[in-house]
Amino acid sequence: MFLSGLRVDRGRGRVVAGCAAVLAALGVLLWWLLPLGEPEPRGSVTFSTGVRDGVYQRYGVLLKDVLAKDLPQVDIELRTSEGSQQNLDRVASGEADFTIATADAVAKYQRDGKPGAEGLRGCARLYDDYVQLVVPDGSSVRKVSDLRDKRVGVGQNGSGVRLIADRLLDAAGLDPQKDIESVPNGIDTVPQLLERGDIDAFFWSGGLPTLAVQALSERYPIRLVPLEHDLIQKVHATGVPTSHYRSAVMPPDLYPLAQSGLPVNSMAVANLLVTTDRIDADLVEGLTRTVIKSRDDIGNTVHPAQLVDLRTAIYTAPLDLHYGARGYYRSVKP
Repeated sequence: MFLSGLRVDRGRGRVVAGCAAVLAALGVLLWWLLPLGEPEPRGSVTFSTGVRDGVYQRYGVLLKDVLAKDLPQVDIELRTSEGSQQNLDRVASGEADFTIATADAVAKYQRDGKPGAEGLRGCARLYDDYVQLVVPDGSSVRKVSDLRDKRVGVGQNGSGVRLIADRLLDAAGLDPQKDIESVPNGIDTVPQLLERGDIDAFFWSGGLPTLAVQALSERYPIRLVPLEHDLIQKVHATGVPTSHYRSAVMPPDLYPLAQSGLPVNSMAVANLLVTTDRIDADLVEGLTRTVIKSRDDIGNTVHPAQLVDLRTAIYTAPLDLHYGARGYYRSVKP
């Protein structure tokens, strides 16, 4: 009887052991077949960039290449635009999911109470744009007020450049509609217009250096007109959106052929990576992570991207941080 019971117990043990082995094998198979952890973001998104040859557009192209590796299930469509104002219109209306815009343009969009303004969210503070007023080297223009009766490239109607140009002209006592001939062209065409003599000057606001300005300086003698401190103070006095401007200095070796080794007083404003509260948090977190970690790779080609800094990226005023971006910054907090 004892031996018989022992055989039964051993038989049951073999069955239990066999079942355990089968369950373990099934577990390994399920682990192999089914993804564990959070699912990767997937789908299609639209990124509104900027004018051709501008920093926004070049940055968007390089970012798309990096995102293709980091978020392989997400299809990114790039759309060129006139600039910050049109970019915000697109994201707020749902025509685009992500974009770049200057902080002053965002503040104006919010103050004007435009549709969808309350849903705009920030992902990261990127780099600063610097205002550049470019004239032929032999021009009589030495300050903004000297632009009276001149033909001036002021940026496309939907651009952040246009906002800044109009504010600077107004602060200098000039009516952009009456005292100058406003030419609504962007950085993709104004260098050629200046070179041909079709305009006398142009405004540009972009990261440093701007390749289109650099290329122009290498084939045609130009000069950068400094912005007086008093003028910038007058701009600040005009309202809340202008509080996002700060006095800045462009380094003397930025455009060696245009500056004669001298620094140039300017005005700077932050660029923000913008989305809306309707975009999935995992997608925003993934995109924000890629923007921060790809700084050096993209910066090798688009130099302003080198200034993207994890320590300051979280400061996206006047926009609240998107929940997904907030999750990323919390994950990397020391």
